[in-house]
Amino acid sequence: MREGSLEPPTRHPLDWNDPDFTNWEKLDAEMRRVFDICHGCRRCFNLCDSFPRLFDLVDASPDEMHGVKSEDFKPVVDACTLCDLCFMTKCPYVPPHEFNLDFPHLMLRYRAAERARGQVDKMRDELGNTDRNGKLAAVASPVVNWAGGEGNGLTRPLMEKVAGIDRQANLPKFFSKTFMLRARQSTPEINREAPGFGRKAVLYATCFVNYNNPDIGEAARKVLAKNGVETEVLYPACCGMPQLEAGNIAKVAENARKVSEALLPWVDKGYDIIALVPSCALMLKFEWPLILPSDADIKKLSQATFDVSEYVVDIAKRNGMAPGLQPLEGGVALHIACHARAQNMGQKAAEMLRLIPGADLAVIERCSGHGGSWGVMKGNFETALKVGKPVARQAQGAGKRHLASECPLAGAHIVQGMERISDGKPAATHSRHPIELLAQAYGF
Repeated sequence: MREGSLEPPTRHPLDWNDPDFTNWEKLDAEMRRVFDICHGCRRCFNLCDSFPRLFDLVDASPDEMHGVKSEDFKPVVDACTLCDLCFMTKCPYVPPHEFNLDFPHLMLRYRAAERARGQVDKMRDELGNTDRNGKLAAVASPVVNWAGGEGNGLTRPLMEKVAGIDRQANLPKFFSKTFMLRARQSTPEINREAPGFGRKAVLYATCFVNYNNPDIGEAARKVLAKNGVETEVLYPACCGMPQLEAGNIAKVAENARKVSEALLPWVDKGYDIIALVPSCALMLKFEWPLILPSDADIKKLSQATFDVSEYVVDIAKRNGMAPGLQPLEGGVALHIACHARAQNMGQKAAEMLRLIPGADLAVIERCSGHGGSWGVMKGNFETALKVGKPVARQAQGAGKRHLASECPLAGAHIVQGMERISDGKPAATHSRHPIELLAQAYGF
């Protein structure tokens, strides 16, 4: 038997339609097999709270895994944020190793099995309905944003009691003028003199950019127009990441088919597809093909999809960047998001920002601890801050004027962590997407 693995990790498709996938007895046997291996290895002790919970659980047993009760597995599962870092960066036993470990997808399987048994967190499902929530919140965005403010002593305790959202957690803002609406009202002029002129791309808006941060989309569109790229903006539906986190794989598959049906005609017309948030890029490029492995359309879309930072770097390498970039004063503390790392494409955000003359970067490559909707929930928020404390320390210690993260939720969470360790005076008071900083360097 080999110890560890030198081959690159490979992932098996999720056989979620097989009855064995949600068979509780077979799942329990696999959980015990994997947990026993993880307990003996412990390389992932500092990635998230799942592993300390697992190790403490087994250590407290008089007979290691044999003495652990199956009902005690749930806290370990609940702490997993599906960041994928254990699979991509730490675990020596991922396929093709014969141990065949995929810890995140095992946690996903457990949640799918819970759902199959009717054990559904209805509030989590409601919070994960980003399209419905975004459309409703856009209608009354000033009131929604007031109610969601961290300092609102009237609404936040009520939200904590009813919805389980921690009263201290930063919540995304909503905009009445979504990115899709802005895109319809204004189209940036294409720079026909740019080296990249002739390229065409569809910006998959993503639910977060469309409803919660249209500035990211506008910055991306301006940067691409400056570099000669003709863009269209589409948003057929959410990528399904919130549903994946909740184990609702059937809903993810439904959204995948809906989005691919809308985007593929553009691929056939020669357009690339750009996802504006790493989690969504990860879904299109990797998770969807594992959920629907026999769907040729899903595979075709995955091969045409870029993360936005990845796409700009591709322009720089293949064509060259349009002139006009100016230095950013004060430097940048750049957090590389977990779902960017899970795409196995390298530090594309760092490569992109190094295109700026005199780039002064402090790169932070560690999980922020937020984990999407997981990190705002009561009982998780303080854990999320604990997991992300090393990132907050690095960001604060870097002393840069700008803070950036490819994941907007992670960026806001890092700022909260910095406030905790700096008596409310963090080096940077807000975070931006790297594409926004590139747009600023172009003078937008």
